[in-house]
Amino acid sequence: MNTKVLIILSLFMGIGAVLHAVVPAILFGMKPDMLLTMMFLGIMLFPKTKYVVLLAIVTGILSALTTMAPGGQIANIIDKPITAALFFGLFLLIKDKVNGNISAPILTAIGTIVSGSVFIASALYIVGLMDGAFPVLFVTIVLPTALVNTIVMVVIYPIVGRILKRSRPITVS
Repeated sequence: MNTKVLIILSLFMGIGAVLHAVVPAILFGMKPDMLLTMMFLGIMLFPKTKYVVLLAIVTGILSALTTMAPGGQIANIIDKPITAALFFGLFLLIKDKVNGNISAPILTAIGTIVSGSVFIASALYIVGLMDGAFPVLFVTIVLPTALVNTIVMVVIYPIVGRILKRSRPITVS
């Protein structure tokens, strides 16, 4: 693994962890997962399986450490690898066909919805509250988080891409 890539990915994870820790909870301890945006950014900038696996594991652990949702620790560790694998697969399918400035926010929205769905289903199963809670949490937590993450990606992806291309610390895909 390239040390420079690992340093950049660790910076993304650090920024995401701070954002995840300071963003307030919205409902029942659930809060938007800004760490996802950083994971998606890392996957798009360094689309190699070894980096995706590393990002998924680290993101799951950091999210688990900073969550306040009941059952969220285990749910985060379940949801992040699934989301990272799906996001990576979708990214590889469209990376040469669609401009990154367009695909990044669309994939972020899809990835956030998948992540939120897996997280809520896992957390509700772990806590034992499957009676009608999923739709409410999906509408009140997942969809607003997908919107916020998409807006953040629209702003941050072109900026980070330009910075990495200008500074040329590594090859950006």
